[in-house]
Amino acid sequence: MFKKLFKPLFKKLDSVLRGVGHRIIDRLWRLGSGLRFFFYILLYSGESFRRIHLTIREIYFTGVMSLIIILVSAFFVGMVLALQGYNTLQRYGSSEAIGVLVALSLVRELGPVVTALLFAGRAGTAITAEIGLMKATEQLSAMEMMAVSPIARVVAPRFWAGVISMPLLAALFSMVGVLGGYMVAVPLIGVDSGAFWSQMQANVDFREDIINGVIKSCVFGVACTMIALFEGFDAPPTAEGVSRATTRTVVNSSLAVLALDFVMTSFMINV
Repeated sequence: MFKKLFKPLFKKLDSVLRGVGHRIIDRLWRLGSGLRFFFYILLYSGESFRRIHLTIREIYFTGVMSLIIILVSAFFVGMVLALQGYNTLQRYGSSEAIGVLVALSLVRELGPVVTALLFAGRAGTAITAEIGLMKATEQLSAMEMMAVSPIARVVAPRFWAGVISMPLLAALFSMVGVLGGYMVAVPLIGVDSGAFWSQMQANVDFREDIINGVIKSCVFGVACTMIALFEGFDAPPTAEGVSRATTRTVVNSSLAVLALDFVMTSFMINV
């Protein structure tokens, strides 16, 4: 009687536990595959650097082709920061510190984080789709048959292009964002130009603010590019598989950027 009564419950519980265990094992397997993939990229990087023109071409594709969306977004983000910051600082009689607010917000947080999110949405998805289509059309298999390593020829140049491009794009984002904040604060609102720049120069520290922002952008570049490459290389060779891999690139890159930002900010503040 007891077994008959609770048998459906046990079956349901067994099914749930099996599903959870399967998902955990699948995530661990993908994590291990990603770490091995990263090791192979580093291993074949020397071979890819011999063909430096490949890396330069990918820097143009991932970096230069992303400039428009990065610069336009930075300009509007800087303007919004100036508007919101002035509205808040004016209540405390500190409206002259609007330059400090805009610069620190961009250099410390918004510059690296927003740049990484835009990079993942524009360049990361393109990298995943390109490698996924190369796999679907058996171009990677053809390289292996000709004794050409796909990791050295295709993956490694894209990896280093993303790592190099991200800090440069983040720096440009911060510069244009400060310019956008200046355009709103000085000509539009009426903040004194000298106070805007002098307050910024006096309060933005090179080591604690700028260097920490550069470190964040470098880490984000490694994470976003690595996720995009792995998802493309691991995608099933079908149209549906490539589309799902592209979606996973955006989702996983965004989550990784936000999580890494919290972890690195915690360490940087404590140090």
